[in-house]
Amino acid sequence: MPTAADEVRWDPASGTVDLERLTGVDAFIHLAGANLGSRPWTPAYRRTVLDSRVDGTQTIATALTHLTPRPRVLLSASGVSYYGNPGVRVLDESDPLGESYIAEIARRWEESTAAAAGAGVRVVTMRTGVVMSGRGGTMGRIGPLFRLGLGGRLGSGRQYWSWIGLHDYVRAVRFLLDRDDISGPVNVCAPTPVTNAEFTKSLGRAVNRPAVFMAPGFALRFALRDFADDLLRGQRVVPRRLLDAGFTFDYPDLESALEAELATR
Repeated sequence: MPTAADEVRWDPASGTVDLERLTGVDAFIHLAGANLGSRPWTPAYRRTVLDSRVDGTQTIATALTHLTPRPRVLLSASGVSYYGNPGVRVLDESDPLGESYIAEIARRWEESTAAAAGAGVRVVTMRTGVVMSGRGGTMGRIGPLFRLGLGGRLGSGRQYWSWIGLHDYVRAVRFLLDRDDISGPVNVCAPTPVTNAEFTKSLGRAVNRPAVFMAPGFALRFALRDFADDLLRGQRVVPRRLLDAGFTFDYPDLESALEAELATR
């Protein structure tokens, strides 16, 4: 339900959008989806995660086909989980779909934009890594633990995490809005993925606290079920299309990104 004059009512469950309020929109950025790691992955929550992505994206994509004129571009969220968990191999947009359950969610999420693409709207599916922000998100959940000296690696710590600072994430979105020559999947992550152990050390240094604890894999699997594999196996993804298109990162390495984001708290 809209709570402000500039908000638009939409209902993914019924597939409806207040089209009149969207007339004349030039670009659409769709990022909605249930949080992956906030709750245990029970069968019911698995369905919630999938439906929140597929139903919402289909609703938006279909709505855009009914607008005159149609928007110039739809930027729709996806995740680096599209590639599954192939280990230490470096991955870019040319790599195939992975075999994990999270990869299947990403596939269906991206395919839900089909109506807009079929109607001639330029569609970019942004396969996004972990977004580092001093104001919430992943940092909002784990940051307090690290500041208390309770942070640590997950499982072996050898799995790669693909990440991006919020500052560069916003810049990448703006870049993709303006590049009419770019469509399809784009990895939105920094060019320097790190192992979870490296991430742990960098975050500990950033908050001036030791990070010596370890969350065992079996405990994460008990709590998070399918989503635990994404945390314990990870993906080593690089933003090949962004780099080839000339995008430059203000904070390409994790330590400088953490310093910048934590300074915004």
